[in-house]
Amino acid sequence: MKFLRDTLDKLEPSFHKGGKFELFYPLYEAIDTFAYTPGETAKGNTHVRDGIDLKRTMITVAMALGPIVLMALYNTGLQANNALASAGLEATGWRADLIRAIGLGFDPSNMLHNFFHGFMWFFPVFLVTQIAGGTCELIFSVIRKHEINEGFLVSGLLYPLILPPTIPLWQVAVGIIFGVVIGKEIFGGTGKNIFNPALTARAFLFFAYPAQISGDAVWTAVDGYTGATPLAQAAAGGLDAITVAWNDAFIGFIPGSMGETSTLLCLVGASYLILTGIGSWRIMLSMLIGMALMSLTFNMIGSDSNPLFALTPAWHLVLGGFAFACVFMATDPVSAAMTNTGRYIYGFLIGVLGVLIRVVNPAYPEGWMLAILFMNACAPLIDYFVVDKNIKRRMARDV
Repeated sequence: MKFLRDTLDKLEPSFHKGGKFELFYPLYEAIDTFAYTPGETAKGNTHVRDGIDLKRTMITVAMALGPIVLMALYNTGLQANNALASAGLEATGWRADLIRAIGLGFDPSNMLHNFFHGFMWFFPVFLVTQIAGGTCELIFSVIRKHEINEGFLVSGLLYPLILPPTIPLWQVAVGIIFGVVIGKEIFGGTGKNIFNPALTARAFLFFAYPAQISGDAVWTAVDGYTGATPLAQAAAGGLDAITVAWNDAFIGFIPGSMGETSTLLCLVGASYLILTGIGSWRIMLSMLIGMALMSLTFNMIGSDSNPLFALTPAWHLVLGGFAFACVFMATDPVSAAMTNTGRYIYGFLIGVLGVLIRVVNPAYPEGWMLAILFMNACAPLIDYFVVDKNIKRRMARDV
């Protein structure tokens, strides 16, 4: 590490004002502060000093996502290898050729085969996300003369996890560019955006290219293979049509977006975020309550034509992206409600709206993305009324 520190110190003058790489100072500063803490500290008594900052916050969220990334690799490969074995198909394409070239195969009972096959699908999506999104961040930082902060570290990790494995890479690039520019930078950058950038990117892909992000052909990384997710099965035939056990769905051994399948690991991530004080337990709890109450309401109403009315809260918990959305998307500290009371309202309404969209809209059986984005827009209004009510209560008390 001393070599890296010496190298960065040697290059630093070239990036300061008057240096030949002055224009790219934000890129140098981003690399330097990512690897090390800043060399300058605030002086004077007017500055608030705390042990937590943006860098530590983003790194903590990234650490909470670590087990989910590993599960994404394993389950993506497992689902693909199971499909190859059950359908008697042969893996094709450059990924399959590379896997064979290094001496691995497609045995679903072999953990290494599953991990590496999943890696071959996840890593290109992750790499394209970093290159395309990072370039946008760099361009805006250079033009505005702002630093490149660690906000994209999390967005660039969340985005690949909420995509299907077969998403075309050019669409990955288009989506993250839209998410960074329209969902974040036009509002002023990190800390000023009203919408979650990763969800904004996915929403753009869903409405612009629905064939590549929905349907039965996108969830299993095998050419020529189609297989419905358990949520799609439930939407078509109710609980009896689901072909996986609840335990498997809870652990995450089901088709779906690469990082959204494991409720178990989402709960592990939630525990870590709550213990570190990064994630809001108020939002998570109220969203869970809203989901449970709304789904129980549909259970009591019942429907002869819509099987999803019978989907219980336990199944809503493990199917689709509820757990991932609850822990990592709804709790985004920038786009969520800021007041404690507002967080209860915000999370509860996401839970209600998500089930409402999932159950009532037959064309869109997964409603958490739209519910969160809608409540992102409402979060400032919720906080306004909460603060206004507190002010009026204090004024009445002081009279």
